[in-house]
Amino acid sequence: MSFETTRRRLLIGAGMLAMAMAAPAFAQDKPKLRFSAVFSEQDIRAEMMKMFADATKDDFVFEGYYGGNLFKQGTELVALQRGNLEMGNIAPQDISKQVPAWSIVTAGYLFRDAAHLKAFFASEAGAELKKMAEDQLGIKVLGPTYFGVRQVGLKPDKEIKTPADLAGVKLRMPGGDAWQFLGTALGANPTPMAYAEVYTGLQTGAIDGQDNPLPNVENMKFYEVMSQIVLTSHLVGFDLLVVSKKAWDEMGAEKQAKVQAAADAAIDFSTEKHLAREKELVETFKGKGLKIYEPDVAAFRKHVQEQYLASDLAKAWPAGMIDKINAL
Repeated sequence: MSFETTRRRLLIGAGMLAMAMAAPAFAQDKPKLRFSAVFSEQDIRAEMMKMFADATKDDFVFEGYYGGNLFKQGTELVALQRGNLEMGNIAPQDISKQVPAWSIVTAGYLFRDAAHLKAFFASEAGAELKKMAEDQLGIKVLGPTYFGVRQVGLKPDKEIKTPADLAGVKLRMPGGDAWQFLGTALGANPTPMAYAEVYTGLQTGAIDGQDNPLPNVENMKFYEVMSQIVLTSHLVGFDLLVVSKKAWDEMGAEKQAKVQAAADAAIDFSTEKHLAREKELVETFKGKGLKIYEPDVAAFRKHVQEQYLASDLAKAWPAGMIDKINAL
């Protein structure tokens, strides 16, 4: 073999090796978006994030972590702030702990439905809250992720039309002052109880009722130990799909537009699936013999909002924002 042939083969081999080494390096050039959420991979919102990942795969490497496997519930915001996470599904209650003005969107009867929620975050008032989160917390809010409306479910066969009808009713609410306040504002006697104990609590009469979105009632089989569901629709359940401001700023305008468009489409997909499931469950529960009806929601809304406005919670709310939200 001639020296020239050997040299040529060595050059070709070196070139192929360089190309092989460059391929993974090229793949690594895509920025990584690590996402954390407490919902499971079977959740509709996990489908939402897979849809988002597919829409942005040309520009980013998406890593989704579900079921609180990467960060525990309530710690995602701090992880974003410390640079340990690029994206998260954050509860508004967690944001309000650092920015008290945000507590307004955790109040009962603030939003009427999923459409009202979406309209608010697309409005000037919504932009005001989003800017607070960006400036004070270093996160960019891409949009609200709706997951159902909380309804009152009762074991006793007592018709509920107004807040006065809930007087003396032992209504299980999650632990914490904010949740207990909501229970009182509804007119009930709020009783803190662990989620896993609610079924037994209803069965034994330790509590008279509970409040949850209908998909939760199905998952936990609460319908087996209830006689009725009162469609109070007192709290529109949602979290927030957010990205760290650092990751957002590094994207540049073109990629930012792609990410926002992908988030909007995925959130809309998730919202529609949740709404469809809620409608299906109304009929499912009726078929199981539960009485399902709508009370005087206007009376509930008026009473609950008055309770909030007279509380210390409202002191941190931006002036006039409650009126802007109601007017949407």
